[in-house]
Amino acid sequence: MPTPADAPSARPAGDRADEAACAVVGRFVRRLLGLPGTHLGTAHSPHPVPLYLGRPWHYWWQAHYIDCLVDAGRRELVRGVHYAGGQGPSAGALAARVLGTVRLRNRLRFANAYYDDMAWLALAAARLDALAAEAGKSRRRPRRAAAALLPQLESAHTPDLGGGLFWNIRRDFKNTPATAPAALYFARRGQRQRVRELQDWHDARLYDAGRQLYLDGIRTAGGGQAVVADIYTYNQGPVLGALLELGTPGDLRRAADLVHGVAAGLAREPLGGPVLVTHGTGDGGLFTGILARYLAAAAAAQDLPAEVRQLAGTLVARTAEAFWAGRSVRGGRAGTPVFSADPAVAAEVSYPPGTAVELSTQLQAWMTLEAAARIRQH
Repeated sequence: MPTPADAPSARPAGDRADEAACAVVGRFVRRLLGLPGTHLGTAHSPHPVPLYLGRPWHYWWQAHYIDCLVDAGRRELVRGVHYAGGQGPSAGALAARVLGTVRLRNRLRFANAYYDDMAWLALAAARLDALAAEAGKSRRRPRRAAAALLPQLESAHTPDLGGGLFWNIRRDFKNTPATAPAALYFARRGQRQRVRELQDWHDARLYDAGRQLYLDGIRTAGGGQAVVADIYTYNQGPVLGALLELGTPGDLRRAADLVHGVAAGLAREPLGGPVLVTHGTGDGGLFTGILARYLAAAAAAQDLPAEVRQLAGTLVARTAEAFWAGRSVRGGRAGTPVFSADPAVAAEVSYPPGTAVELSTQLQAWMTLEAAARIRQH
């Protein structure tokens, strides 16, 4: 993998995350229908101007865009420095605009047909609420989102298929993509009994003890049930977060096992160090960034064994280093980076010059760089 002229090790982790933030905001963000005060990420760059209602916009990608902006906003508060080095809106203010624009683009409501989408937005809104409180800013938008989304998520938690959350309003599939982020959201709201029930369901129905990883879900099929045995990076992340929030000795043991399972089954060593695998483009382009976010939480969890914290931190740090080393800086001397969809492959290969770049993959790299920055702070 080629290394840019400025050696990655010479750049502070927070500066790298700032560059990723500037790249996403600069390349992908447009007003909705040209309306002032709106702010939404487009699916691809280059993209149409303005952003029209009929074009793909990917609700759950916006949730992770908000999460990344909250990460940048937290660093702004700590350092007292604007993420882009300028005087424009803060990262937190941009996140609030995205949240408001999601509601506008979603026909003046936060609820949609997919419970996993709503869980991700609920998590992002809750983090934005906390950031706004710390910064002394208005909390109206994130609190409105939380109030709208909580009953939707609660309604999807039923005894059908043994427990868990439905994936969407068709109610024929209960899976980790919906159950895990919802459980984490419930945990942060103090609903520990509900979280306990959801995690017990996960452990009983979707945990692969041999691989120490969680499977995708359970579908209704011909009057029976069929396990979907696919394993994805992003499913492991919020389960890990929920286990850490529960924090009992048994949950912490399972969290440690999960970190080991990720290292053994969802990482590879292209350059002599473990790098997390990725899942291509489209929705899959977000998956590994999500895992990196919660591995960073494990790296900071003092109740986990030191070797588990070290392993989690190493997976994040090496993956972030690979994304950074393989980036392609475009737009001349003042250009911004394009990141590969796969940290083991250079961006010039993943996205040859002249091809469209997907927002999901750039958010994935940004999330991973933010995770690495948080680890450096501990």
